[in-house]
Amino acid sequence: MRNTRGTSRGNQSTDKRPAAAGRKPVASKRPATDKKGPTDKKGPTDKKTVTDRDKRKYIDYKIKVKKGDPLPSFNEDQVRLNKYLSNAGICSRREADVLIQTGVVSVNGKIVTELGYKIAPEDVIQYDGETINAETKRYVLLNKPKGFITTMDDPRGRKTVMTLVKKACRERIYPVGRLDRETTGLLLFTNDGDMAKKLTHPRYQAKKIYHVELNKSVTKEDMEKLMRGVDLEDGKARVDEVSYIENGNSTEVGVEIHSGKNRIVRRLFEAMGYVVVKLDRVQFAGLTKKDLPRGFYRHLTEQEVSFLKMTK
Repeated sequence: MRNTRGTSRGNQSTDKRPAAAGRKPVASKRPATDKKGPTDKKGPTDKKTVTDRDKRKYIDYKIKVKKGDPLPSFNEDQVRLNKYLSNAGICSRREADVLIQTGVVSVNGKIVTELGYKIAPEDVIQYDGETINAETKRYVLLNKPKGFITTMDDPRGRKTVMTLVKKACRERIYPVGRLDRETTGLLLFTNDGDMAKKLTHPRYQAKKIYHVELNKSVTKEDMEKLMRGVDLEDGKARVDEVSYIENGNSTEVGVEIHSGKNRIVRRLFEAMGYVVVKLDRVQFAGLTKKDLPRGFYRHLTEQEVSFLKMTK
């Protein structure tokens, strides 16, 4: 009779006994092997390959990969180009997106217009032909006097708050929010775009407290109305808290508010028939005027900066 072959790949059975009558030949139970050598199971020294999770991660870093490819290396220190511009004190992130799209920003000599583009620490970034570097973050608190407008410059030649802080640091800093010309008190300056956005965005509700002096006594009914809300030309607005100033008279009140609308405190009282005689911001996002005379500035402490960054 013919020899029975085993079914293992590439090997011939050595069992030459005939199969029993009425039974089909039984395949050898020996483990299959490859002619090319031992089985190619992945050992601990094999290279790692891209998984679905890795793929999502590398797509975020603008690196094209396919599932099963070897894991490419990349720089964990990469940051978005708009964030870099903001950190350098050029502008806010939103404004940086506009600059990128208009083609005035280059990376290593090549114009970049892609939003979300990421750069590495060794990349050379240029804006409008000039190389820029990430700056040290600066936080300057000013006790603003009357007669200064909150703007970077004024074509009409009026005094701006920037003249009061021009010697504070070498970096270009910007006012966070604004105080009108006749309002005094706390005004923060920084080149930290993320911080500025956080403190001015309604979502974070940065608390501001004002000392308001009016032309007549404020009634309790009007104080309650301020809490409920007053109709203005751009919608209803209200204060968070209002009370008479301790050791003052009924023409002076303290107002706590988080709204960042332009001239909001003045407009609220004017809508109810009052004239604001004096308006002084005495607290901003937990910062106070303590030991800071009118017209002077100081740099925030590390503890104050950390507090602002933790504010939610």
